[in-house]
Amino acid sequence: MTDATAEVGAAAVPRRRAWLRSPRTTLLVPVAAAAVDSALVAKGSEPWQIALSALSVVALLARRRYPLTVALLALPGAFFNEIWLAPLTAVYAVSAAYPKPRIPVACAVSFALVEFFHWPFAPDLFALSRDNALYAIQCVMLGAGPAALGMLTRTRRELGERVTELTQGRRRESRLIAERVLTAERARLAREMHDVVSHQVSLISIQAGAIQVASTDPAARDGARTIRELSVRTLDELRQMVGVLRADGARSGTPLTPQPTLADLPRLIGGSGLPVAHRLDPGRRDWPEAVERAAYRTVQEGLTNISKHAPGAQVTVRVAARGEKLHIEVRNGPPTGPAPAAPLPGGGHGLVGLRERAALLGGTFTAGPTPDGGFALHAVLPA
Repeated sequence: MTDATAEVGAAAVPRRRAWLRSPRTTLLVPVAAAAVDSALVAKGSEPWQIALSALSVVALLARRRYPLTVALLALPGAFFNEIWLAPLTAVYAVSAAYPKPRIPVACAVSFALVEFFHWPFAPDLFALSRDNALYAIQCVMLGAGPAALGMLTRTRRELGERVTELTQGRRRESRLIAERVLTAERARLAREMHDVVSHQVSLISIQAGAIQVASTDPAARDGARTIRELSVRTLDELRQMVGVLRADGARSGTPLTPQPTLADLPRLIGGSGLPVAHRLDPGRRDWPEAVERAAYRTVQEGLTNISKHAPGAQVTVRVAARGEKLHIEVRNGPPTGPAPAAPLPGGGHGLVGLRERAALLGGTFTAGPTPDGGFALHAVLPA
């Protein structure tokens, strides 16, 4: 056999299986078999007996919609003409349709009785003989076989439906878990966006404001004013976007790389443009990446808030390891510089995000004014 012939044969097998499983085939094949059985039994029978047999066969076409009625119509043909396949198919249809066994058992018993006491009655029908006993067992098996097969088919169908429901339930559960994970990722992305972008834009705006005040060149002052206005607008749009991300979420996103660590704090402090006195002593141990990132964001948010709300204030940053915990403190004194010409917008998400970070790591975060008129942030992050 060539490869082409083998491919054609392999393709024909699924088509044959699909044809055998089609609803039309499963409906008509038993009817055709019952018609052949009735035709073979009807040889030499009376016209009215042939009519009863034909009625039993034709009624099988409606067995899926009216199984009990079809079973009752098939019993006369079995009683007067001893046909088998039509009543067997009718009993099977009843057993496959009714969930409670009472009706299928009644149909199976009725067919067994009709088969045993068929017309014309035998003269030794009630004789206690071995032949009658064997024939009674045969009739019981004829009635019980299709009934059991129909119940098995119905049970298999119900189990299939149950498995389908369980599969759909698992899919729904998986979808809910995925949505929950996306919600957590959206909140993380919102915090990252606020921490990274707002800090840089705030510094740009503050530097532009300083140039606008100190410069004597009208063109430079106009350019600085434009930069500051754009920065303010950018921060306002960023605040709105962060609100959308925290409420509704984004469908996709990748983490920011590389993630900041404690080693990046000197560069952050040096680039803030603030008079910062700092003491960084994180110890010699390797802190988890999440702890280092949270410490960095705490210092970054503190410097950003000081730049916006306390111009000219003295700033102190302390990072120290105390046992199994990392303490981060950002403190500023009262502002000494002039208030900004246009206050920078804020969404109120910075401190909330820091508190959420600390809570997720099992730590604490506090923020509030100090007695000297300044402000302080204090985070404790466990290893």
